[in-house]
Amino acid sequence: MEDAVVRVGRALRLVLLIALALLFLIPFYLLVRNGLSSEQDITAPEWTFFPSKVRWGNVRELFDDTSVPFARSLLNSALIAVATTLGTLLLASLAGYGLARIPYRHANKVFYAVLGTLMVPATVTFVPSFVLVSSLGWISTYRGLIVPTLFSAFACFVFRQYFLGFPTELQDAAQVDGLGHWRTYWLIVVPNARPVFAAVGTIVFIGAWNSFLWPLVIGQDRDAWTVQVALSSFTTSQVVRLHELFLAAAVSILPLLVVFLCFQRWITAGVERSGID
Repeated sequence: MEDAVVRVGRALRLVLLIALALLFLIPFYLLVRNGLSSEQDITAPEWTFFPSKVRWGNVRELFDDTSVPFARSLLNSALIAVATTLGTLLLASLAGYGLARIPYRHANKVFYAVLGTLMVPATVTFVPSFVLVSSLGWISTYRGLIVPTLFSAFACFVFRQYFLGFPTELQDAAQVDGLGHWRTYWLIVVPNARPVFAAVGTIVFIGAWNSFLWPLVIGQDRDAWTVQVALSSFTTSQVVRLHELFLAAAVSILPLLVVFLCFQRWITAGVERSGID
């Protein structure tokens, strides 16, 4: 009797998981279905699960569209997201290590000041940041798109929480061997903190890839557009190119899926090791 109950419970859980998975996949199905359809199939009054004709030529049309440099936008987003991720990991991990493991009587005050920046709405600092970037002549440049977003208070907080629990024996052994703080960080701390680096890096990469408002304001030239800005360009007051919009959205999601699938197991491990409840 108990075995039967267990089997029924497992079957119900399996059915529930399948149903949730299908619900999760519906938006991706819609993106692909509409992206490979004609405008008539998308706006038809009667819904069909598959278009009357799969239009693979939409892919070529998307990348050949001269009004929206989508390929260049993908490249820009990739470069900006990778550079932002690497810079944030370096700066935030150094700050977190210094606040957690280097003796300094004002370390807690500095840490609380960093946390205080999380309570300041981004809209408050948006205009001053734009004025500063404009005065430096960084409009429509990679510097203007990357440098102001490099430091993350949240990433600094995560790294500090992790380094507070880092084994002191390893740091003491490194100091006995004559290693300074920099070499201890680079040779001892970083190799043993890969889960946290992977988790924070994944979160930062996704955030940088999905960023819209800052690239919209700074990337004023078409050659400086990111993929999110390019997506918004398919909808104008004169025309809405639905099939290109859906297909471009599907293509723009692929890098995020690859990154998430490669590092998903590190996200949970990194958060657990950071000591965040």
